[in-house]
Amino acid sequence: MLVLRSSPASPFGRKVKIAAAILGLTERIEIVPADTNDAHDSLRLQNPLGKIPALVLEDGAVLYDSAVILEYLDWLAGGGQIIPAAPGPRFSALTRQALADGIADAALLQVYETRFREPGQHVAKWLDHQSGKVERGLKALEAAPPETAARDVGAIALACALGYLDLRFAGRWRAGYPRLAAWLAAFAAAVPAFEETRFSPPA
Repeated sequence: MLVLRSSPASPFGRKVKIAAAILGLTERIEIVPADTNDAHDSLRLQNPLGKIPALVLEDGAVLYDSAVILEYLDWLAGGGQIIPAAPGPRFSALTRQALADGIADAALLQVYETRFREPGQHVAKWLDHQSGKVERGLKALEAAPPETAARDVGAIALACALGYLDLRFAGRWRAGYPRLAAWLAAFAAAVPAFEETRFSPPA
């Protein structure tokens, strides 16, 4: 049994869960929650960076980060499933994954700035720097969204990045990016794991 160390709200952990579902590997993965803020969590032994997600293999080896884990899962499923084999589609999907992951990273950094600093200590320049990455990334993807039927690593990563913006920023991105909103609705309708992995904060 593979062991996924993650947390319910992580867009990167969600990537792994959705990819596993698309590839038919969900039953082979046990999900064990991780607390990145807990110095005593075994995550820091599994991944020296103390970051999630991390995938513990059956022989004890550990893979991280999400892009590496998705490549492993694709290989485990026979290859060429969510990472195309042909160079053109392959590098297009990998580049879109990098862009979507960058959007999610920038969104996370904005959340951390407000979570770990007192209100009077927030650095507006830093927040603007990160929000600019998100806006530029969304504009690029709005101009060239994935195919509606895309289920590759780029599409999975984009769905999770947009889902994270919904979670932490009340979906405000939707008003300015109608093509992406429509694409996400189609992806969610076709991939049940997207809704199944949605995190709802406790009331």
